[in-house]
Amino acid sequence: MGNLLPGENLVLKDHPHWVVLIKSIWIPIVLVIIVIIADFTFLLDNYSALPLHFRTYLTLGVVALAGLWLIVVWIRWQSTTYTLTDQRIKIETGVFGRQEKVIPIDRVQDATTRMSLFGRMLGYGRVEIDAAGAQGAEVLDHLPNPGTFRDQVFMQTEKRRGAPAAAPAVPTNPSGI
Repeated sequence: MGNLLPGENLVLKDHPHWVVLIKSIWIPIVLVIIVIIADFTFLLDNYSALPLHFRTYLTLGVVALAGLWLIVVWIRWQSTTYTLTDQRIKIETGVFGRQEKVIPIDRVQDATTRMSLFGRMLGYGRVEIDAAGAQGAEVLDHLPNPGTFRDQVFMQTEKRRGAPAAAPAVPTNPSGI
C-alpha cells in the first residue's frame, strides 16, 4: 500500500464481504429470467407477428444491460476499502469522486460488532467505531470477520496508548504447596 504515513505499518485491509455482490445482482438475474421465459412462451407464440429478429435483439439487450449492471456493482464493491494500520483507520469509498474518512487510532474509544444470523453463518458483520470528538459512530458495514477487525483495533489502541501487554494468567497457590 503506497499511501502509508512514514513509520506506519499495515495491519488489515479489506473490502466489503462478497455477500454485497450477491445482494446486488438479483435484479439483472430476474430480468434475464423474465426475458428468457417471455422468449420461449409469449414471444414464441407471436413470432410471425413480431418484427424480424425482435426476440434476438431483446435478449441481447437485456443480457448487455445485466452485464453492465454487474460491472458497475463490481467496481463499486472494489472501490470501498477498509484499512487498519497501527496509527489510523481509513475508510475509502467512491469511484469517480473519492471520499476518505480517517480515524486516528488513539482517538478510538469503543468498537462494537453486530452480526445477524446470516452474517454469522457467512462470516460478515458490522463494526461501529466510536471516536473522541466524532459526531456518532463510524459504521463499517458488511465487513468480513468483524470480530478480528475489532480485536485488532483494540490491540492497536492499547499499543498506541502505551499500555503494557497483558501478562499470561498464572494460577496462584495460596497454600504454598
